[in-house]
Amino acid sequence: MAVILHKKLPGQCSIGIWLISEGYDELLSKLVLNPREQATLEGFRNPERKLEWLSVRTLANEMTGRSVRIMYNTERKPYLEDKSFNISISHSNKLTAILMSKGKRVGIDMEHMSHRISKIADRFIHESEKITDDPELIKYHLYIHWCAKEALYKICDKQGIHFKKDIIIDCFDPGPEGQLAGVVNSDAGSEKFELKYFSLDNYIIVWSCK
Repeated sequence: MAVILHKKLPGQCSIGIWLISEGYDELLSKLVLNPREQATLEGFRNPERKLEWLSVRTLANEMTGRSVRIMYNTERKPYLEDKSFNISISHSNKLTAILMSKGKRVGIDMEHMSHRISKIADRFIHESEKITDDPELIKYHLYIHWCAKEALYKICDKQGIHFKKDIIIDCFDPGPEGQLAGVVNSDAGSEKFELKYFSLDNYIIVWSCK
């Protein structure tokens, strides 16, 4: 069993994290795919992409306790075919994460802190946003910011939102885990969100449930 985390969270949400330690055949054996799903899987050329795809569906089944079908709308937002849960999906390196809720909107992002994110900070940090001056924490702080914006981008369906200008994360002091807030500005107006974050080994996970 490769579920390394499955727990209920505040806001009537639950989170699951799967460590991809299995090979292709072992993961495939855990699922019963319909012809559409089989064709999608076979269409991936990258072996790692196939493992990610299989791990997402295996984790969704583990979290719900039954076989479920993951679909995508025109904006590539995932949903369950039977509409039993709202879901958000993220994967990075060897981990897959799913956030789900029966009635609330959800958004999750997870990143493996393996890149020099400071090189691209100007692409997603707004001039009004603050990042620590502590050289030991800058990379960590930037990854939390990135994941927070990705989580809000997902929860707002990705439509008509500029990643840098329209998603603003409030000032916060980064710790091993914590809470932060952000605002998403769109044609529909401004909406405030609360987010939670935590670190797991060399990963950052940020989620919001509203």
